[in-house]
Amino acid sequence: MKILIAGFQHETNTFAPTKASYQSFIQGEGFPALTRGVDVLTLRDVNVPIGGFIKAAQASGHELIPVIWAGASASAHVTEDAYERIAGEIVAAVRAGGFDAIYLDLHGAMVAEHIDDGEGELLARVREIVGDAMPLVVSLDLHANVTQKMLKLASAIVAYRTYPHVDMAETGERAAVLLDRLHHDERALKCVARRVPFLIPVNAMCTLVEPARGMYDMLASLEQGPVVSVSFAPGFPAADFPECGPMVWAHGYDEDALAHAVDALAARMLAAESQWDVRFLSPDEAVAEAVRAGQRASKPVIIADTQDNPGVGGDSNTMGMVRALLRNHAQHAAVGVIWDAGAAAAAHRAGVGARIELALAGGSGVPGDEPLVGVFEVEHLSDGRFRFDGPMMNGMQADLGPVACLRIGGVRIVVSTVKMQIFERNFFRVAGIEPEQMKILVVKSSVHFRADFQPAAQAILVAKAPGPMAADPADLPWRRLDPQIRVRPTGPSFSEWRRHSAQAAADQLQ
Repeated sequence: MKILIAGFQHETNTFAPTKASYQSFIQGEGFPALTRGVDVLTLRDVNVPIGGFIKAAQASGHELIPVIWAGASASAHVTEDAYERIAGEIVAAVRAGGFDAIYLDLHGAMVAEHIDDGEGELLARVREIVGDAMPLVVSLDLHANVTQKMLKLASAIVAYRTYPHVDMAETGERAAVLLDRLHHDERALKCVARRVPFLIPVNAMCTLVEPARGMYDMLASLEQGPVVSVSFAPGFPAADFPECGPMVWAHGYDEDALAHAVDALAARMLAAESQWDVRFLSPDEAVAEAVRAGQRASKPVIIADTQDNPGVGGDSNTMGMVRALLRNHAQHAAVGVIWDAGAAAAAHRAGVGARIELALAGGSGVPGDEPLVGVFEVEHLSDGRFRFDGPMMNGMQADLGPVACLRIGGVRIVVSTVKMQIFERNFFRVAGIEPEQMKILVVKSSVHFRADFQPAAQAILVAKAPGPMAADPADLPWRRLDPQIRVRPTGPSFSEWRRHSAQAAADQLQ
């Protein structure tokens, strides 16, 4: 086959403070930088879905027509300008023709300023050109909010099965296998899907632990006979539109067998609903516990500052956890990564060894967060460039822009010029910090950090410091959810939650 390939990835938190501009995709912000044409093929050995697809398709002898690959860190809406420019390039290539099939590497939780369902809209524009018969296979992130429009318009959709996402390339390979099947078998794949009726906290989705691990083990066991592919997306619980939420779906040739598979998975979810909840610590509780554990530990204790994770829409600039470390007189502690381009520039102007007064970060606008004013020692400076060596984005080059390590008290802070979620230990090393030598590491991440940090950690704690991404979805100011979906595991439905919220607001006015 001649296969047109392209990628457009964004996870949208409609409550986040900062939108994704076209420049965000040019930089990549933790993803590969925007790439066009034949250069897309250089992603072949990177752990992203299109990399796995390229490798598998080339091994099968197919000819690839690469168009564009663009991704940016999670944030508020994709601007209309960015969406139309990137989607427009893909649609223009489709309109030019000259191919037998299409593969799209998408996220599944993109909301643009003018479109709720970014992926569904892109698929609709593509289908309008190529018609219903053209094989069109899509890979999605595990955090996709899968819509009926996506399922209707794609020939087949597969999603990641790991969080941290160590199987991104593997998912692209599975998409290539499905496309081969569609090419060689004249039968169209049927699809059966079931929506799970409650939102899941992001921290509960980690597939290294239960209940998510067992859910994916069961999913893989159901792929047999006429059931060709089974997927489960727990969703991204910060996109305020009616189809936000988890979805189970399966592709194959027998509708009854597909229904049996998805119903079995959905039943497992409902039976274990309470297990999808998460215990969170306050910043002071987390630091106190980390200090106690660190006194007798040979490895660092990791604290996830989950509500300011740039991977879910935070700006990686809240200072609640830094203040908690200082309040509790923590020693041999490091925090990564704080996004403050002005502070990084000031440190580079001053030089290593200088002491500079700064109002560091704290510009989130979140109640309870403000800049940390103090005198910091510049301990290390770098250009912020390094290679990903951990399991997540292995092989990719990263660029945080000019980076500084600033020390205040017993706390070292990695300050970057470019916003990026901390995926692995090299984010500390680029600032001159050996993470294994620290007692406490605070990371601006929710789960992805576990892929590289967990083997080196004494313990992992999850803290709920002030930040723009509510770790508990029931804490978000929802307005447009499906009335029947529960806003958290075992919680009230959205319609009930809205009535209670309105009543609480009325009581406050009285």
